[in-house]
Amino acid sequence: MSKRKFVIVTDSACDMPKEYLQQNEIEVVNLGFTMGNVNYEGEFGEKIGLKDFYAKLRDGALPTTYQVTAETAKLHIEPYLKAGKDVFVLAFSGALSGTAGSFLVAQRELQERYPDRKIATVDSLCASMGEGLLLDYVIRFADGGAELEETAKYAEDLKLHICHEFTVDNLFHLKRGGRVSGVTAVIGTILKIKPLMHVSDEGKLVPVGKAMGRKKSLNELVEKVVENHAMTDEDPLFISHGDCIEDVEYVKKLLLEKFPGKNIVVHYVGAVIGAHSGCGTLAIFYKGKKR
Repeated sequence: MSKRKFVIVTDSACDMPKEYLQQNEIEVVNLGFTMGNVNYEGEFGEKIGLKDFYAKLRDGALPTTYQVTAETAKLHIEPYLKAGKDVFVLAFSGALSGTAGSFLVAQRELQERYPDRKIATVDSLCASMGEGLLLDYVIRFADGGAELEETAKYAEDLKLHICHEFTVDNLFHLKRGGRVSGVTAVIGTILKIKPLMHVSDEGKLVPVGKAMGRKKSLNELVEKVVENHAMTDEDPLFISHGDCIEDVEYVKKLLLEKFPGKNIVVHYVGAVIGAHSGCGTLAIFYKGKKR
C-alpha cells in the first residue's frame, strides 16, 4: 500500500501510457500541438490517436507544438495546495522546452499564496520516456514513504543517470527543428546514414555517432546500453517509438538476449515530441553509469 505523502505532477511529454498515469494517481499537465489548423492538447487521443497522428506525418503533415504555460500549471497545482497537500513536479527538459520554466514561475507565485504548503519542482533534463523512467523511479521512492525534500534530492541525484539512446529513420523532422543541418539531412538520406543520438547532461539532443543503415543503427543502440548500463535485475528498460513496432520487436529481442527476464515497457513517442523526431524514431531508456 502506498505511503505517498504528497501529490506528484508531471507533463505529457513523459510519453507514459494514460493507464499507467491514472493507476499511479499522477496529475498530468498537457503540452499540445497544432496540425491542419486544429489544436490538439495532450497526448491521450481525445481528438486523434497516435497511430493516426503518425499516418498524417507520413502523408506530409507539419504540426507545430506548444509548451505548458505558467497559468495552466497553476490551474493543475493550486487545487492540491488549497486542499492542504504538498506537490512534487517533474518537468520536461528545460533545454528542449519552456515547460520547466513555466512550472517554476507557477511554483514561485503559488508559494507566496500558500506559504504553509511545500512545492518542489525538478527539471528532469529528460525527454519522452526518459522523463517517464525518472517518473517511475520517483513514484516508487515516494510510495515508500519518502518526504517531499528527500524525493526532490533523489530525483536530482538520479536524473543524470537516466540515459536516452535513440535513432531516427528520417532526418527531415530533425532538420526542420534545427537539430541537424540541411546538408547533413540530404547527404544522410541519400547514403542511408542513420544518426545515433542521446540527451546530454544539459538536457539537449546531441548526435553521438552514425550508422550505415537502419539495422546497424538499432544494433548499436543496444550495444550502447550494454556498455553503459548500471541496472540491477529490478531496474526496468523503456522503449519508445514513432510507429515502428517491427523494429521495436527486433530491439526488444536483442535486449532480452543481453538482459534475460528484464521488464521492458514499450509505448509510442507522443505527438508533441514525435512532431520533432518523426516516424521511425526508436529510443531506449535505462539507468546508466553516465549519460
